[in-house]
Amino acid sequence: MSICQHVIVPERWVVQGVDHMTSSTTEPCRRRYGAALWAGVLAGIIGAIVKFGWEVPLPPRTAARNATNPPQQLLQQLGFSEHFTHMSYTFSGWPLPFVSFIVHFGFSIFFAVVYALLAEKYPRVKLWQGAVFGLAIWVLFHLVLMPAMGTVPAPWHQPFDEHLSESFGHVFWMWVIELTRRDLRNRITGEPDAEVPLPALGGN
Repeated sequence: MSICQHVIVPERWVVQGVDHMTSSTTEPCRRRYGAALWAGVLAGIIGAIVKFGWEVPLPPRTAARNATNPPQQLLQQLGFSEHFTHMSYTFSGWPLPFVSFIVHFGFSIFFAVVYALLAEKYPRVKLWQGAVFGLAIWVLFHLVLMPAMGTVPAPWHQPFDEHLSESFGHVFWMWVIELTRRDLRNRITGEPDAEVPLPALGGN
């Protein structure tokens, strides 16, 4: 069985001739994709709940626009009926749209898993503890794709409150995902992230 042969020198981590303090990728034998997958799923679930909580004090849309929220509107554009997209369950007397909740959780889990898997090989994806990745998701979906599809208004027609809530909400969402991912990944593997140096092997 092959193992990572590495030595640590001051402010440098050299593995099989590759300087990983300056390399953009991690050493292959340090990558733990299975652990990253599970960490990503759980982090995505937690992230989805956190994003729900964020939108309570900072709702991104008016009540009128939220009558059909973006997940519901997107599904209707894909051919699903309004009756289906607005199906709900009741809890504590509140009707809650579970179909859009499924989309919300699915979105969060998918991108948390993508992020966690990318982080195994490309540590720079974790820039600013995931904040940059979160901002990129906001720009891609809320400023480019969904306006282009007519799911939400064009960026210049979206109110400032929506930009404020969604931009910082995506940063906070991904930051929580990164904190959760790192903790779970490290607990599962018993190791730090793949780019973090391990103690030298075989020394006394």
